[in-house]
Amino acid sequence: MLDLGRTFLQSVERSPDALALVDGELQLTYAQWHRMILNAADALRELGLQRGDRLLVVLQNRWEMATLHWAGQFLGVVIVPLNWRAKPDEVEYCVTDAGVKAIVYEPVCADAVVKSAAAQQLPRIGLDDAAGRTISFDSLLADRERARSADTTHASADDISLILYTSGTTGKPKGVPRRHRHERAGALAHVAQNLYRRGERTLGVMPLYHTMGVRSLLSMALVDGVFVCVRRWNAKLALESIAKYRLTCLYLVPTLYHDLLADSAFAGTDTSSVRKLGFAGAPMNDGLLKRLSAAFQPELFVNHYGSSEVYTVSIDQDAMRKPGSAGRAGLNTRLRVVRLDAVSPDDIAPAGEEGQIIADLLGDEAFEGYWNRPDANGKSLREGWYFTGDTGYFDRDGDLYVTGRVDDMIISGGENISPVDIESVLSLHPAVDEVAVAGVKDERWGQRVVAFIKRRDHVDAEALDAWCRQSDLVNFKRPRDYVFVDDIPKSPVGKILRRKLSAGEYASDGHAQPTQTTKE
Repeated sequence: MLDLGRTFLQSVERSPDALALVDGELQLTYAQWHRMILNAADALRELGLQRGDRLLVVLQNRWEMATLHWAGQFLGVVIVPLNWRAKPDEVEYCVTDAGVKAIVYEPVCADAVVKSAAAQQLPRIGLDDAAGRTISFDSLLADRERARSADTTHASADDISLILYTSGTTGKPKGVPRRHRHERAGALAHVAQNLYRRGERTLGVMPLYHTMGVRSLLSMALVDGVFVCVRRWNAKLALESIAKYRLTCLYLVPTLYHDLLADSAFAGTDTSSVRKLGFAGAPMNDGLLKRLSAAFQPELFVNHYGSSEVYTVSIDQDAMRKPGSAGRAGLNTRLRVVRLDAVSPDDIAPAGEEGQIIADLLGDEAFEGYWNRPDANGKSLREGWYFTGDTGYFDRDGDLYVTGRVDDMIISGGENISPVDIESVLSLHPAVDEVAVAGVKDERWGQRVVAFIKRRDHVDAEALDAWCRQSDLVNFKRPRDYVFVDDIPKSPVGKILRRKLSAGEYASDGHAQPTQTTKE
């Protein structure tokens, strides 16, 4: 199998003058972008990075992020992308856990890098005069006069391409290493299952620290397509990009589709070029499905269920056919639903019974195990199958329905959010007796984070929100609502029953109504 560097070279050789990358005023053809990628790869090599070394990249979806991703593939350096909203302890953890050799970052996340002791021991490549840098990105990318072999890459299909960090139920991130062959297989399946043709154009808004963003980047290169960078989500600017660059396909979480339709500019924007819609990261409610179908009248409307570990678990190429269905196993996947208490992958749940979704690790897109986490491997990898931690069931037609998380993970706006992190912060407030955090269905976010509080002394939502703001809790994890209850529902063995809270099965303490907070 080709490695990803040679995969990119295919597009350079086929369509050197075709538009490849757009970021604001910057527009690059495949030939131009290739030269820039090689410059970055050469510079990383001069910094001392070698095949197999890890590079931490803490950037928004900008051309530099996309360029570094591809430079790593040519050089054989493992890209470790991290959420640009990360806190210092998260940077510290990833630097140490992945054993990175250098960091690239920008001003918006400079504080987190500067406050990481481990990061201070490494070369720090800063964009836009980022504080604490040891070298600027501009100097890194300065064109080199020496000759280079344009068709040479330093990686093989069996080398690790990147390590994606995904949150677990304890809140401790898990590194998901994925080889070039895993990534290429996932991108090929994405192209096939979304019926992409040569020259497709997509909105590069899903973050490149997330599997959806990486798949959009790689799939466009496979079809000589265009990746239009979107640094921060803004529905109006996204609509402008759709019209200006005649984008042909969108691959987003439901929240972003909701925002597009809700924006006042949608009605006056020409979106007729968009013929293919795809969504993943969270379920989409029936109302939004219908509104999107009416607004875009797409040729293809794909519901994609997957994960960082196994990119495609299932796919439904006609999301309107059976709303809520995640379809059937993807091209590179075998899947099963086993009983919720199953130990063996052979303990299969009958049709209609909710169980845990598992995927065959021999699938071409499947990872081989977590980075430095034998504990997580022991929990999730059994007899050649990956136990996803997701719950679902097959209907009598054989279509999969995904119902939630075994461990009550909240998926809000496409982000995986651990309730434990939030509960830990709120439990430290002196007026809080008990706290449980759960996801509640929300039209825009898929789920919204709600904190259920049993009070020791009087406290209101504003005070608790201020408490969270002053903590190290990342902004997108802050609760959107606070509900004050008489008791937190628990099982006979004392386990919090979050599903009851999500379903509204609780008694308010009668002193306050649920209160919604605001976020930047």
